[in-house]
Order: sequence, then C-alpha cells, then structure tokens
Amino acid sequence: MAPPSGAALSGPDEEDAVAVTPAFDIDRSSPTPLYFQLSQAMERAISDGSLPAGSKLENELLLAQHYGLSRPTVRRAVQELVDKGLLVRKRGVGTQVIQPHVRRSVELTSLYDDLARGGETPSTEVLSLERVPAPADVAAELDVAPDEAVVALRRLRRTHGEPLAILTNYLPARFEPTVAELTERGLYQYLRGQGVHLRVAHQRIGARLARADEARLLEEPPRSALLTMQRTAFDDKGAPVEHGRHVYRASRYDFETTLVGR
Repeated sequence: MAPPSGAALSGPDEEDAVAVTPAFDIDRSSPTPLYFQLSQAMERAISDGSLPAGSKLENELLLAQHYGLSRPTVRRAVQELVDKGLLVRKRGVGTQVIQPHVRRSVELTSLYDDLARGGETPSTEVLSLERVPAPADVAAELDVAPDEAVVALRRLRRTHGEPLAILTNYLPARFEPTVAELTERGLYQYLRGQGVHLRVAHQRIGARLARADEARLLEEPPRSALLTMQRTAFDDKGAPVEHGRHVYRASRYDFETTLVGR
C-alpha cells in the first residue's frame, strides 16, 4: 500500500511539531514479520534524513489504521526503535525521532577521523591551548619530569552542530599546534603531519556525573551521566606522544567493541 507522505514540522518547539505518518510499503506476502518490516523502514528513514530529529509520529492507533496493521504490531515496531535509541516517548508530546547515538569502535583512531569516516560533520572549538608545567600524573604518562613544560589543549567537539565531547589532551613540549590547526582537523591528523606514526595506546573507559562547566558546554542537565576515556598513545618507537582525558555525552555516544571467545 502507498500511504500519503508525511507533513513537515511547523517550528522548533516540540509541542509545535506536526505529527507525521511516513510513507512505507508493507509486504504481507513476505516471510519477514510485519513489525520488523515497519521498524526497518522507519530506521532507514531516520538514517537517510526522511524522518529528521524532532519529527513527531502519529499515535499508535492512527499508525495502525494507516498501515492496516494491528496496534500491538505497531507498538512492537516502535519499541524496537525506542530500544535502539532512535525514538523517544515523551509525556504530553508523543513519540519523537531523536538524534541517533554516535557509535565508535574501540580502536587507535581519533574521534574526528571516526566522525568524518561515518559521514558525520565534525567541528572543533578550541577552548584553551597553552604550555603548562606537567602535573605529576600527566608527567608519568608522557614520561617527562614533573613540572616539565607540556602542551595542554582543551577542545569542544561537535557533530551536526550539537556538542558531543570535551577533549583534554597533553603533548610533549616539542609539539607546537596552533588553534587554526586544531580547529580545522583532528589531533591525530596533526600528529601524523608532524611525522608521528601512532602504533599502540593504553586506554581506560568509565563513567561519572557531569561537572557544572561540562554540563553547560555539552548542553546537558546538571549532573548528567558522562562517558569518560583516558588514553596514552605511543609512536612506533615506543615513545608516548599524547595523553588524553575526554568526556562524552552518554545520551549521544557509545563505545563498541568485539569480543572473541577462545
């Protein structure tokens, strides 16, 4: 069946969003379950932008009538996307499309490179860039003497204009990145341009609550959950070239890894 196309949003406020009924074909002769057909079609529409973030869906009863499906079938399809973090149910508003999570594999790559490779549009605001005496814990990571000068930089990384992460990094003093270089490209791109061949890193992933300044920069409510990552990267000679302490919006970001049995 070919339902009519959905309506556009009328404004930026959630309450003003016009409910939409996406146009999908449901193949009743297919062995694929109907709920799965509907959830997959909606997921594709969210992925390709046909259902942009902020779109509000019609209620389950109207969707069921529109597609000629049972209400439990529609409810199950919607729940699949809620569980994937693509839809959210809001009291008084209804079911809306939300910005999908950034999913990043645990590899020796930079956030900037991962976002660009995934079709995102990363941008960087350099919050600070200075030479400072190395704190004792940073000195140990970079294998320099305590209070030896290191380069300290703090950046706010955005994707599609939304804040995603606050990145704090320390570099040995031989590096001299500029604000322009760090704004236009990722840190690992800068290091590669300096002839550094990254080979291995030690990394630790955790979680904590946002501090006041972090919540403000990331546009999250106070004391929201943040993912944390600490990493020290080494070059092909075994020398440490970068120590990072990053925080990510847990509402927008996932780490992914593959586990293999033996």
